[in-house]
Amino acid sequence: MQQADDFLAESRSLFELVAPLDDDALERVTAFKGWRIANVIAHLSVWNRAAVLSLTDTDALSALLRGIGEHLKAGGRMTEFEKDCHEGVWGRALVEHWWRSCEETARHFAVADPAQRVPWAGPDMSARSSISARLMETWAHGQEVFDELGVVRANADRIYNIAVLGNNTYGWTFKNRGEQPPEPRPFLELVAPSGKVWTFNEPRDDERISGSAEAFCQVVTQVRNIADTDLEVSGANAEAWMSRAQCFAGAPNDPPAPGTRVIRC
Repeated sequence: MQQADDFLAESRSLFELVAPLDDDALERVTAFKGWRIANVIAHLSVWNRAAVLSLTDTDALSALLRGIGEHLKAGGRMTEFEKDCHEGVWGRALVEHWWRSCEETARHFAVADPAQRVPWAGPDMSARSSISARLMETWAHGQEVFDELGVVRANADRIYNIAVLGNNTYGWTFKNRGEQPPEPRPFLELVAPSGKVWTFNEPRDDERISGSAEAFCQVVTQVRNIADTDLEVSGANAEAWMSRAQCFAGAPNDPPAPGTRVIRC
């Protein structure tokens, strides 16, 4: 699957950013829930491993998910559980461990049947959707690291996978909040990093979102508030979507407040 190659390329982009950091720098606190850079890397490492288990050992995946559920139910934090999963591997050694998990994940998904159904913490999904979600999460969590280090990320057209996921979760965004998805779905006209124009849904002027694909991906992954992007939004449905867009699984999450998720000067 091309998505496996795209995932590995996105992971490599983040790896090249964090690989030169020393242990102290990896403890810098990001704007995402107070997570340190090391917490971000540990999180990506654990869920890469979970994705591989969804293909290779579903019993082990179930055990991992049960462990997470019990830890959270007992009042523990996800970051604590994910740190414990690495059994003392932290700092620069953690970065290397995570990179190996990226290579392993890409290797398994490259040869998987794209239509194969795989279990997950939420509903089952296709292998293609699973590796696309790994790319999305790597890109989204990578944003707080780029922001904290004051580095402007140079995106590539592989974020098309995230744009597709963002558009496909239009209905999920509303249903996850117990709301009926409003129709019609807004027309999307997004400019890719390469300058290509990507369009989604039926063309219309009354319900429309236009701007950079990067900004759209930032909003649906909740790494930016819509007010901090260049997106132009027209129509009640489009405005409702962009005010709460959520392309990832889990309980409803509100987007960050305006001005709180920005690149550090």
